[in-house]
Amino acid sequence: MGRTIKFIAKRLAFSVFVLVGLSILIFVIARVMPGNPARMALGARAPEWVVERLREEMHLNEPLYVQYYYWAKGALHGNFGISLVTRRSVANDIKAFFPASLELALYAGIFMGIIGIVLGTISGWYANTWVDNLVRIISYMGIVTPSFVFAIFFVLIFSYVLEILPTIGRLTPGVVPPPSVTGVITFDALITGRFDVFFDALKHLLLPAISLAMGPLSQEARITRASLVDNVQKDYIASERSCGIPERTIMFKYLLKPSLIPTITIYGLDFASILGNAFLVELIFNWPGLSRYGMNAMLQKDLNAITAVVLVLGLVFIIANIVVDLTVGYLDPRIGLGTERSSE
Repeated sequence: MGRTIKFIAKRLAFSVFVLVGLSILIFVIARVMPGNPARMALGARAPEWVVERLREEMHLNEPLYVQYYYWAKGALHGNFGISLVTRRSVANDIKAFFPASLELALYAGIFMGIIGIVLGTISGWYANTWVDNLVRIISYMGIVTPSFVFAIFFVLIFSYVLEILPTIGRLTPGVVPPPSVTGVITFDALITGRFDVFFDALKHLLLPAISLAMGPLSQEARITRASLVDNVQKDYIASERSCGIPERTIMFKYLLKPSLIPTITIYGLDFASILGNAFLVELIFNWPGLSRYGMNAMLQKDLNAITAVVLVLGLVFIIANIVVDLTVGYLDPRIGLGTERSSE
């Protein structure tokens, strides 16, 4: 336990430097992009003196290092400035939009973890058979097809043709959401005993979550399959078979556990990537998430919102990497928490 706490503390301390470097990089990139953010915020008809006053308020006339100083000073106190698009505090915007994206990513993560590992395990166990070939074809299709294509296909089939699943928003119009505890509607509904709201929210989650999960789960199925095929040829598997250990025991007790290490590593990165790459799926399903908010901020050159969203996504990647390292250390104790292995 003490070793684990020490490892987490070390990684968190290192993450501070990563976040500072990331903030500097995105801060500079956002401000050297073509376009006048003050003019874009106020519109083409705004008087020049109004635009200039906004530039002064945003310190855009100052050198970059001075601008970063004012921004970092506010960020340390949880103040990321005002969004030029929503006219609200960026911190409040993130609090409003992040839970929706997190909920979507959590359910997509469940689908891609369970289905990807199951398909990869079946494919690896029945390697070079028709079952393996079928799973590999499905995996290739999932990898090469963008998530928004799956989203459009699911909308056409399950909403317009079969009319069994909703495709817009997080809840059916008229359904009263539960009191906000975590911001994740399904969790809040369970906490407050609103099971009708839970199932309604779950129906709205199915299509966008599966759309996002199709690509990653296909990749994880291939990685799991490749790892199983490689490990099944190891000497320790041959030794266990020679001892008469049942194949099922070998599979689930000795073979699957080490074979999941590459899959878990990729899974953590895929889960974090969903939050940043979901903007088209969120747009198709009218999902009020952080990814869609961040894309709108980039299109409108909303400097404060861009920097804050990228920092939040960077923090998610850092946490995902720490969880991956802890999980891999549990699956294979030979990979110590103090080693230099990292998926970053």
